[in-house]
Amino acid sequence: MAHVCNLKFMTRLALLFCAFCAISHGQASHPATHPVTGRQFAGVMGPAGADWLVRPEREQEEEPDKALSALQIHQGSVVADIGAGVGYFTWRLANIVGSSGKVYANDIQPEMIRQLKKNIQDRGLTNVEPVLGKIDDPRLPKGAVDLALLVDVYHEFSEPQKMLDRIRESLKPDGRLVLLEFRKEDPNIPIRPEHKMSVADVKAEVEPEGYKLDNVLEVLPRQHILIFRLAN
Repeated sequence: MAHVCNLKFMTRLALLFCAFCAISHGQASHPATHPVTGRQFAGVMGPAGADWLVRPEREQEEEPDKALSALQIHQGSVVADIGAGVGYFTWRLANIVGSSGKVYANDIQPEMIRQLKKNIQDRGLTNVEPVLGKIDDPRLPKGAVDLALLVDVYHEFSEPQKMLDRIRESLKPDGRLVLLEFRKEDPNIPIRPEHKMSVADVKAEVEPEGYKLDNVLEVLPRQHILIFRLAN
């Protein structure tokens, strides 16, 4: 009975999440699709959904600390948290890279950036630079980033090819692009299909933009961790 109640609760949360996307950004009646895979682009979560990003259940559902530990991020690293929202991963990254490192916290929505700034200030973090990006440009410095992290974000890009091109330009030669995406391969994950991605689809979309899939980590309850390097 507890399992059934929990599943119903999670389903309601997933539907609420998608409702926030639709309400805040008015999903088109004929959503755009990716030219390679035909995947439908998901709506972007608006500021009304900020509470979803910091819900207590997220610790158990996504295990953010475990995800970051698996990436073995070093102190002093320069990290870009792309689609940072209100900073749920940003403040964790800031603690990992330390005072000698830096986190660029990017989002395309001014209200998300405003809330992120407050959360960073409340935590006394001084190594985070909020960046208001555009739908086709994260506005990151060129050749400066060790790790570009996209957590449940890539599938929402309305200009994924342009974004990947700009991210590639921001990476150092040995930099990594890391995507966390809910597993499309698992129908039991209570997230709408357009908010999930398969390994095959991610690989098919990302590699043509100058990347090579380096590793896929399956250590999280619901998400793939897909690690890309720059193609030579």
